[in-house]
Amino acid sequence: QVQLLESGGGLVQAGDSLTLSCAISGRRLGEYVAAWFRQAPGREREFLASIASTCGSPYYSTDVSGRFTISRDNGRSTIYLKMNSLKPEDTAVYYCASASRKEATRLWTSLIDYWGQGLQVTVSS
Repeated sequence: QVQLLESGGGLVQAGDSLTLSCAISGRRLGEYVAAWFRQAPGREREFLASIASTCGSPYYSTDVSGRFTISRDNGRSTIYLKMNSLKPEDTAVYYCASASRKEATRLWTSLIDYWGQGLQVTVSS
C-alpha cells in the first residue's frame, strides 16, 4: 500500500522559511518521481517542483525557482520542500505527490498516481 505522509505545515510570517517533509512508503526507489503541488482557495492545484526518487537534478516551476528547494533523503524515503522568503501569496494547502516516471519534469495533476493528505501553510503579512 502506497502512503505519502506529510508534515511541517503551519503559520509563519512573511519573510520566514519553512520546510515540509513527505515520507513515501510502498513504492520502489527508481520507479517514481516525487513532487510538490499547492492549491490556494479558489485556484487550481499548481505544480511546484519534482525530483526523481534516486538520482538526477530536480525540476522547478518558474514561479518558485530560486526560493523553494526540493530534496530527497533516500535512506528515509523522504522528500523535502524548503521554502524561503515566504510571501502571503504562498498561503495554500501543499501536497506531496508521486508519479510513475523516471526523470524529474513538470508534472500535471493527471500524471499523479498518489497524493498526500495536504498541509496548510499560512503566511501572514
